[in-house]
Amino acid sequence: MSDKYVRLSDLTLSYGKTVAVPNLNLDVVEGELIALLGPSGCGKTTTMRAIAGLLTPTSGAIEIDGRDVTRLAANKRGIGLVFQSYALFPHLSAFENVAFGLRLKNMADAEVRSRTEAGMATVGLAGFEARKPAEMSGGQQQRVALARSLVMEPKVLLLDEPLSNLDARLRLEMRTELQRVQKDTGVTMVFVTHDQSEALALADRIVLMKDGKIEQLGTPSQLYAEPATAFAAEFMGFENIFRVEGENLVSNSGQLRLGFAASSSMLAWRPGGVHVGQGPFSGRVVASSFAGGHREYVFDCQLGEIKADAPIETAEVPLGQSIAFDLPQSTARPLLA
Repeated sequence: MSDKYVRLSDLTLSYGKTVAVPNLNLDVVEGELIALLGPSGCGKTTTMRAIAGLLTPTSGAIEIDGRDVTRLAANKRGIGLVFQSYALFPHLSAFENVAFGLRLKNMADAEVRSRTEAGMATVGLAGFEARKPAEMSGGQQQRVALARSLVMEPKVLLLDEPLSNLDARLRLEMRTELQRVQKDTGVTMVFVTHDQSEALALADRIVLMKDGKIEQLGTPSQLYAEPATAFAAEFMGFENIFRVEGENLVSNSGQLRLGFAASSSMLAWRPGGVHVGQGPFSGRVVASSFAGGHREYVFDCQLGEIKADAPIETAEVPLGQSIAFDLPQSTARPLLA
């Protein structure tokens, strides 16, 4: 197994005079499912397009399985692509959609049938061969698109926001299915998404991108529990982020005196890390919503708005009423400036 199966070296990607990705360096391990995560415009899809051969780099190199493919045509790279739009042929059956690429390679009918049937079985669609796309659910259509790429036996499978068109229940099903297929086949996957929950659930490692650069790279547990910067913390759910000046927490709205000595210039708390109903601070409830197992609050204080989660069994605090709270050291995450 190669720890540099896909290698991006000093990769610069541009659209005209606009540099979208400057000097990116990234190694993908063989058999890994890696997620490129970030907001719109961060460079994740641009990076995926370059790996696929759909965008020519301004400079730098792309290697796949030890081979320099920087200037190689897309159809010669051994890449599979799965898009959010599925891109199925509506007049063809599921079987023929999956078999389409194999037939273009002039494979013998027996091999086409064998590989197509195996591919459909791999994604759980055995018995659906005769159905047209219109006769299938969105999740089933996405599985057909996945099987169509897998039967080509790609070196790398690229997935561009493939779950974004599915409803919440089907997204959860397809997450599980993608993980299972990846582990069963061992194919190297690069998964592009703006949804941190998808990245956390699916990936072996996450590449969090900002302005075309890698903001932080690590396992899902590392990014979730140990974001290094304010951008990473906010993206991973730390919604209360403040500067530290001396013994005070500081925001553009004001400041609060800390009850402990901080060792960094910024601190962040998840809403669940804010203690509600007791503590040295006080705020006025400006929003409250039921969220199943907890209640979500927004209250206004000297620092501005604080977002907090309280157990559902605690008494609800009405809008406009003052509430005590604490920002404890035990749930604080220190950040780089």
